[in-house]
Amino acid sequence: MLSSNHDVLTHLNTGLFIDGDWRSGASGQTFEVQDPATGRAVAEVADATVEDGLAAVEAAAQAGVGWAAVPPRQRSELLRRIYELMLDRADMLARLIVLENGKSMADARGEVGYAAEFFRWFSEEAVRISGDIGLAPSGANRIVVQYEPIGIALLITPWNFPAAMATRKIAPALAAGCTCILKPAPETPLTACALMDLFHDAGLPAGVVNLVSTSRSSEVVGAMMADARVRKLSFTGSTGVGSVLLAQAAKQIMNCSMELGGNAPFVVFDDADLEKALDGAMIAKMRNGGQACTAANRFYVQDGIFDAFAEGLSARMAALKVGAAHDETVELGPVISERARSRIDGLVRDAIDGGARALTGGETPAGEGFFYPPTVLADVRPDARIMHEEIFGPVAPVVRFTTEDQAIDAANATEYGLISYVFTGDLARGLRVSERLQAGMIGLNRGLASDPAAPFGGVKQSGLGREGAHHGIMEFLEAKYVAVAW
Repeated sequence: MLSSNHDVLTHLNTGLFIDGDWRSGASGQTFEVQDPATGRAVAEVADATVEDGLAAVEAAAQAGVGWAAVPPRQRSELLRRIYELMLDRADMLARLIVLENGKSMADARGEVGYAAEFFRWFSEEAVRISGDIGLAPSGANRIVVQYEPIGIALLITPWNFPAAMATRKIAPALAAGCTCILKPAPETPLTACALMDLFHDAGLPAGVVNLVSTSRSSEVVGAMMADARVRKLSFTGSTGVGSVLLAQAAKQIMNCSMELGGNAPFVVFDDADLEKALDGAMIAKMRNGGQACTAANRFYVQDGIFDAFAEGLSARMAALKVGAAHDETVELGPVISERARSRIDGLVRDAIDGGARALTGGETPAGEGFFYPPTVLADVRPDARIMHEEIFGPVAPVVRFTTEDQAIDAANATEYGLISYVFTGDLARGLRVSERLQAGMIGLNRGLASDPAAPFGGVKQSGLGREGAHHGIMEFLEAKYVAVAW
């Protein structure tokens, strides 16, 4: 409790938030939350049981009819108040994110701004849910289509963006008229706790949003999904877990949105502006220390620019200040856990054993916390694990290519298809390559593509559905067709 980062815990409720009240949970048990910079526990959070999960479903069901009947303008104004409160409490939220996630303060502040923007965006979308009317081709009747809330939504979020991944789901659910249950990652539940207080202070009715934090994720989530009243599952996380959840959802024919893993290629052509490509690479690779599904995972650089790019990227990575993110001058904090660090190091060791060279980094440091240095690898073999598995850390493997077709074939040689990055000075080439890349999103001469006003999502095993934009609210709506003659 010595630093201002720890001071944010002083008045933080860390129970379960169900039906507008804070509860200790049926078992009274808690689980610890660690600071990744030290590996030490900083808080204890209520550990929900199946009974608690079903209580959250009941609360959401009781609030559902009333919330769906709230006029769109009123829902819109409530979401707008939440947006404004998030900005008012941005410093507190950022410090909580740093404390439980470990990302740099600059990254944490950026996340809070991004997270808040979903409430502003969907406050505007709430009043733009329109239907359709037309004449049947036979002329026998009119075709009237209107959109209704899908029902109770179960929202499961990961640890890497504890604010933004929650708001990207909660905001469209509320705008559509759905009630919901948030199940945050057990590594980072504190930000979710702070959001519940914020929703209460904004005037959100009891039961509209409920929080169930638990270390028994599969057990509690399974019970909630087995309840026929839960009609929507929105999950962000690994493809492996997403596949399991889809199988469970099939039993209830539950509507699912899945934002899953990535293996993003970052393609740099000879005619690219080198400095802009390096700027983009640092953003695409190092946002949240590489712990993002959108992180550039594989760098394919054309022969003519390869040496300059590899040298420039190594210099920039080596210059990053690494340390506990409580220091606001730090640019790279720890990864989320010792397990995550060991996995990253295993990928690097495998690549080096196969002949890769570490241009910078590549060695796990001694001392407390879960730190891994910014690392650039060259001469990485195509069959190295690091070229096929999501790194989720500050490591950049750089590989040469010669022709456009080679780059596209290599970029597409993955079961994932979330986002791809392309840097070139030729717009025609950029658009041509973008069309051939198998990804739901393309960053063309940009290292950052995420925007609440744009549809976020992937193809292949990177997921189903889209978040953000107008598409995001449609994920929480059902079309109802009325045949009528007059």
